[in-house]
Amino acid sequence: MAKTHQGGEIRFDPATVLITGASSGIGAELARFYARSGRRLVLWGRDPARLEQVARDCRTMGATVATRTLNLADGAAAIAAFREDDDAHPVDLLILAAGLGDMRPQTALTERAETVLELGLVNFATPAALATAGAERMVARRRGHIVLLGSVAAFHALPFAAGYSGSKAGLARFSEALRNGLLEHGVGVTLVSPGFVDTPMSRRVSSAKPFLQSAPQAARLIARAVEEERPHLIFPRIFAGLRLLDIVLPRPIRDFVLRRLKAEQAPRPTT
Repeated sequence: MAKTHQGGEIRFDPATVLITGASSGIGAELARFYARSGRRLVLWGRDPARLEQVARDCRTMGATVATRTLNLADGAAAIAAFREDDDAHPVDLLILAAGLGDMRPQTALTERAETVLELGLVNFATPAALATAGAERMVARRRGHIVLLGSVAAFHALPFAAGYSGSKAGLARFSEALRNGLLEHGVGVTLVSPGFVDTPMSRRVSSAKPFLQSAPQAARLIARAVEEERPHLIFPRIFAGLRLLDIVLPRPIRDFVLRRLKAEQAPRPTT
């Protein structure tokens, strides 16, 4: 990994990039963004066919690519896999982009307990553990950067998506704590909080998706935030204002508004 001056600007040039959730959506677009000659990509995903297609795209751009099919609900396996991949080729940039989204059915008052457990593992516990495993290795090398993909849902206590918004809120607080602990040790941490992005997960949402952005747009914004070593990227920017509004509104008003929000989402595919 190198940070070199080009035209007066600092450019982040990781030699090895590991991306979870690389078989589709933002993770796949980040893989394509970082693919270039002389760079090694380690791509993780749950869907082997889609993951291999992304890998082929990246290889045509000159990157050396390794893939791993893995379900992040198995946190212990994920930690072991990361250490194995890092032993083979030290990871300079770790992008934890995998995640799950679910909402309770409109006919139900709660989500399924099993769904909430899975969301907690995939959206919070395993990414936090992988970030910790990555930080341990990067601190020893005194270099590296970790990206955690959260959501603007973390800013709001969404009654129809308590498991999703709660898991992303946990990831946001963890990211802040990890970043603060690593500030003086050569390792950067960036939390990414996107709004609606056109991905397979968001396409399952049948209700309104305001300020929708494309996955390639999201990938470019994230890569720029990494280069700038930003601690937190929120996009579109209007969601930063909505976050502030959620903070300053009196609780009774905030609760009243959130209880009246409606959203629907189709079931997750089995793969």
